[in-house]
Amino acid sequence: MIALLQRVSTAWVDVEGERVAAIGPGLMVLLGVERGDGQTQADRLLERLLAYRVFADREGRMNLGLVETGGGLLLVPQFTLAADTRTGRRPGFSPAAEPEQGRFWFDYVVEQAGRRHEPVACGRFGADMQVGLVNDGPVTFWLQVSP
Repeated sequence: MIALLQRVSTAWVDVEGERVAAIGPGLMVLLGVERGDGQTQADRLLERLLAYRVFADREGRMNLGLVETGGGLLLVPQFTLAADTRTGRRPGFSPAAEPEQGRFWFDYVVEQAGRRHEPVACGRFGADMQVGLVNDGPVTFWLQVSP
């Protein structure tokens, strides 16, 4: 399972001209599910997302996690993160989970996140989404939990 997380001052998702999700300060996370991912990977990735120290403490050091700051969490499904880009000029998507599995594990992460943190918002799986954000820093990290 792959997460591209960005510390944001604001982020949102629009689908067909309608705002379906938005947060203020917090994390916007593009989430990709790979073949073979399961509950172990989903739980571990969520644990890391909620505790990953990317927010400034009183001394200005990145020592605080999302839960400590009470910031928003916007989860956006992004199957292209699992693309194979090692060769050629066109990505291959064989490492990505099948759509049914991708949706299942994305929904699982959203549900579990909502049980452990507020506020949580999410994009719409399989939709043509327009995602906007103001990256704070900029601060961007790639997290991967392998099967």
